[in-house]
Amino acid sequence: MGYRMRLTFIGGGNMASALIGGILARGGAVADIQVADVMPQACERLHAEFGVAVHESPVAAIAGSDCVVLAVKPQQLRAVAIGLAAHVGTRLVLSIAAGIRTDDLSRWLGGHARIVRAMPNTPALVRAGITAVYALPAVTPAEREAMQQTLSAAGKVLWVAREQLLDAVTAVSGSGPAYAFYLIEAMQDAAMQLGFDADTARLLSVETVLGAARLAEASDASAAVLRERVTSKGGTTERALSVLEARGVKQSLVDAMVAAEARSRELGDAFGST
Repeated sequence: MGYRMRLTFIGGGNMASALIGGILARGGAVADIQVADVMPQACERLHAEFGVAVHESPVAAIAGSDCVVLAVKPQQLRAVAIGLAAHVGTRLVLSIAAGIRTDDLSRWLGGHARIVRAMPNTPALVRAGITAVYALPAVTPAEREAMQQTLSAAGKVLWVAREQLLDAVTAVSGSGPAYAFYLIEAMQDAAMQLGFDADTARLLSVETVLGAARLAEASDASAAVLRERVTSKGGTTERALSVLEARGVKQSLVDAMVAAEARSRELGDAFGST
């Protein structure tokens, strides 16, 4: 992997599982990963699936670690951070809890300054995610590289220079899988209305969206150009797109993401107000 960092995950949910599985698949050592979760079932599942050491106590779990990965729900993070404040020492802290700003997390950790904040998305579960990352100035270049390697185990990584941009990332890629699923859902409904059974409708819809995304990724052309290339004058695609344009679908999607960004800022204010 090119580096060695001993990681303790506080929280053993889906994102923790995605990162642990990706790290181990890329050659990371089981002995370098520990997990703490108050739910015994989560600990048992992670130990059975990955062989990692598990604990019910976060304080016990971070002993010997270089980095503490906070992977709990946002509403739980304040209590967890306050409980770790006297024990985190000089360790790097990586938070993947949505909406929690570094200033608030630092305050809960007693002024801790070596914090990285990441915003992953759910395709990380199949190692096809994209994670946006922001680091406080006290994080060293070597630690940034270690975080790059750790997070890239679940997909691509994008560093942002300003933490405020993570609200926009939340709106576009954090919530983005739901928009893609919404499109797939609509395509499936249309396919069934046009005579296909549910399984065939799903196959047609999922593979079309997956293939289009792969084509966009492989091409230097913009999405607009790619769309134009499959839109023949007077053809079926032009007819379909004319309906979407007449109903303002593109602008509605843009408006939806702007609304999601605003909500992300509101939640950040709410989470950090205590």
